[in-house]
Amino acid sequence: MRIRRRSFGDFVKAFFAFVALAVLLVGVPGALATQIGWPLPDGVPSFDWLQQEITVHTFLNILTVIVWLAWAQFTACVLVEMKAALSGVGVPGRVPGAGPSQLLARQLVAALLLVGATAASFTPGLSQLGNSYDANQKPTVAAAQATPGLFAQQQEQASGAAAALAEQASHAAAHADAGGSTAKQGDTKYYRIQPPEGRHHDSLWEIAQRHLGDGRRYKEIFELNKDRVQPDGSKLSEASLIRPGWIMEMPGDARGGDLVEMPDEAPNVSPDVQQQIGDYAQTGDHAQGGGGSGAQSGGGSGAQGGGHEHAGGGATQVSVPDQQRPAHDTGHQQATAVGAESDSSFGLPEALLTAPLLAAGLLGALGRRRRQALWQSAFGAVGGRRGMEPPTPSGDAQDVQDALLVGADPEGVRLLDRSLRGLAASLAEESRALPVVYAAWLSNGDLHLQLAQPAGKPPAPWQQGQDQTFWMLSRTDAERYEDVDTAAPYPGLVSLGTMDDSRLLLNLEAVPGIVSLSGREADRAAVFASVAAELATNGWSDRMTITLVGFGEDLTPLAPNRIRHLEDVEALVETMEAETRQRRGALGAAGHDSVLTGRTGPAQHTRWAPHLVLLAAQPSAEDAVTLAELAADASRLGIGYLVGTETGDLPGAAWEMEITGEGKLLAPLLGLELDAQLLPVAQQRAVVELFVEADPERESDGPATTPPFLVDISEQGRPAVYARLVGPYEIIGLDTPDGERSALLHEALALLLLHREGVHPRVLSSALWPRGVTDDVRSALLDRLRIWLGTDPDGTPRLGRDASGRLTLAKTVVSDLDVLRSLYHEATQGKGVDSRAVRGRLLTDALVLVRGPLLADRPEGRYRWLTHEIVDAQLPLLVADTGLALCEFHMEKNRAEKAIEALQAALRTAPADERLWHELLRATHSTGDSERLTELATDLIGRSGARGLPPRTEALLDELLPTWRDAIAATG
Repeated sequence: MRIRRRSFGDFVKAFFAFVALAVLLVGVPGALATQIGWPLPDGVPSFDWLQQEITVHTFLNILTVIVWLAWAQFTACVLVEMKAALSGVGVPGRVPGAGPSQLLARQLVAALLLVGATAASFTPGLSQLGNSYDANQKPTVAAAQATPGLFAQQQEQASGAAAALAEQASHAAAHADAGGSTAKQGDTKYYRIQPPEGRHHDSLWEIAQRHLGDGRRYKEIFELNKDRVQPDGSKLSEASLIRPGWIMEMPGDARGGDLVEMPDEAPNVSPDVQQQIGDYAQTGDHAQGGGGSGAQSGGGSGAQGGGHEHAGGGATQVSVPDQQRPAHDTGHQQATAVGAESDSSFGLPEALLTAPLLAAGLLGALGRRRRQALWQSAFGAVGGRRGMEPPTPSGDAQDVQDALLVGADPEGVRLLDRSLRGLAASLAEESRALPVVYAAWLSNGDLHLQLAQPAGKPPAPWQQGQDQTFWMLSRTDAERYEDVDTAAPYPGLVSLGTMDDSRLLLNLEAVPGIVSLSGREADRAAVFASVAAELATNGWSDRMTITLVGFGEDLTPLAPNRIRHLEDVEALVETMEAETRQRRGALGAAGHDSVLTGRTGPAQHTRWAPHLVLLAAQPSAEDAVTLAELAADASRLGIGYLVGTETGDLPGAAWEMEITGEGKLLAPLLGLELDAQLLPVAQQRAVVELFVEADPERESDGPATTPPFLVDISEQGRPAVYARLVGPYEIIGLDTPDGERSALLHEALALLLLHREGVHPRVLSSALWPRGVTDDVRSALLDRLRIWLGTDPDGTPRLGRDASGRLTLAKTVVSDLDVLRSLYHEATQGKGVDSRAVRGRLLTDALVLVRGPLLADRPEGRYRWLTHEIVDAQLPLLVADTGLALCEFHMEKNRAEKAIEALQAALRTAPADERLWHELLRATHSTGDSERLTELATDLIGRSGARGLPPRTEALLDELLPTWRDAIAATG
């Protein structure tokens, strides 16, 4: 590392900066106080004071007040700049209305610290005196790995600051190196994406390789052009998806191609292209006084890029003189880097991307709701489907659904649930009561339970944690747990946020009193909504009651059986007084000290479900005292209170927390400073919209059975690529990719085929790599997928992108599921409605396509994203509907054998559909063969197992074959 030594001029600048700061910060107020004095009136102004004559002294006082205000503003700027310079972390905050003042303060502070920074870099800290480097580092690592405690102060703040400084220094060095290679090169250049030649397409990697000498610098080009409007009106939002005719601004050291000085002087550039480049040059950061230098900070040291394509065609570049590029200060470069990093969510709401447990709960509950609506619609119809497809969300609801798919961690929820239930089962076997748990920490897959007090040695495979109040279970041991039939021991756990790499779940029902939350109303509402949504949908509880007061009436659709809403505090007090008395009496009658002893042992079947109260509005002083009295014994009764307050002073609050405008959840007395888990109002409304649209009781306004994608089933509609998903996975029309990436490409194509409405790139990558993936690997996969799918004869790529940036397939890429849906739709709502012959042919063709369940031969460990889908429920219903329609078609002509053949074909894919068995019994009865009907009834009873026949099936057999019980008993 090269260190620049300070010159004599640097010391002179530092001296004058010190003098200037001393004069402005100390001299100005001193002069005002001694020479002019206090400028404001000594008493309260009266009406007579307004009628007094305005003198020179009055003007001087007014000017003095203005000078005092300017001094105060400048002092604030100096403090802000000094804090940012000394901490070395982040961009200095902006003092309102202090543009020139803050700029002057920044320059003076920088000059003053110019010398001190060098001296400090060679001065050892006090803790280092007498210690070696290794001895000074090892305790830091050990302390950083300790699990944070709920009552411990934050640890290793200096270590975190040092790491942040080191990371910032590395970014600054990379930026300086990259900037040095481009700033001296001269001009800004523009490149026009060329049309494809055969199977070869332009790619940012290939452009960077040709014109910058290193394909890994494609990120510089991407950052320079990201989100700028292209000539066709679209924007670049994904580095791997570019279109012919787009214009790319290039770094200053780009070389090669047809270089010209200005668009209007370019002999090889058409006037239209000149105009496009001229218009494009007015967009981007440099049009507002910024620039693309922030994009160059990555340089050649960026992440390794994945696969790329060979470009076919020359380059058109236009050079713009350096004088037209404004300079950028360090603050702007830092802001650009931060903005680029914040765009990693690709427009998806960050609040849900960083809440894996909440997202998993919402996604699981939404899937159950949609399946319930699907089955309820299916069995409520007679001879056909109503509501084949759930409504496709759009706008904010679509973004929120994608964020749930990306952010959800269902495996983490499953491990947490199994671990807690396994602990309860182990303690029950040892006749031990559940310990009181205040909080749980999830850290790198390991689970740490923080106990209210030591509870002895934990049962295996649990281990003692950092002290006697911590029980710890590693992820490896948690994966060995299996499902057990025991009550959820700690259903009141709810995520509050993260600290470092650890996620805190607070056990609301165990808090010895009220938990208060202060802060701005909007910030408190986001915390309350997150807590309510997670409690309503989490996967580690059985039953509970969540009472919302003062907010959340629209959250009821998330879990109507759990959430209830009360209008005011008076109704809450009345309700909780009655429930507190009831619970005290029930515990006493059962002989339990608390609900925890009731969740293990012989009485665990009672469950002792918790009741959690979320009161967003601050109660009055009288109501607060009443709630405090009720909460004094609440932890023993399984009742928890989270109450909002504007002042932070709430009587009876056991734990006090504060949510800041920056999203920090603070609890100084508990030693907590978390990045809070929030559900802002926009995302809250979108989540509720998803659940309302999936409500099985909701009446649909549009057509109920229209598929999302219809295929041209005529001879002219023969697809270029045909994938068979219903049964074993096969692809016709594409070569099989070589190497180990073949399975990954097949899975990506299957996901796209099952979502013709489009797939967000983040959703695709999270489905293929549930544990995470870097941007360059995702981009490389998309490049390979695009190359593999190829283009249509007109040059259109078969892997495209819609206006929102989601990945879509061309209509020439078709699956057998698309054809199956289209055939059934055409037979029941299209040409088959008016033509019996057409209907029979279409239904027969549809049933022939069915070769088994969806993706029958999918390898173990892959396609786990199907657990979030409802297509596994849709396909059997669609096949059953097709079989029932074809059965009806044949029975109209008394062709019972043909009807039986159609029903049996459908039963191979939908063996649990009761409607098919009913029609099979009727069709068999119509043959007049009672022995055959008895054999079918016997087979049906064997399939039903210990549960027996469903009541409707049993009633149908009584009607068709009254002697079926005796006949089956006789045959044994």
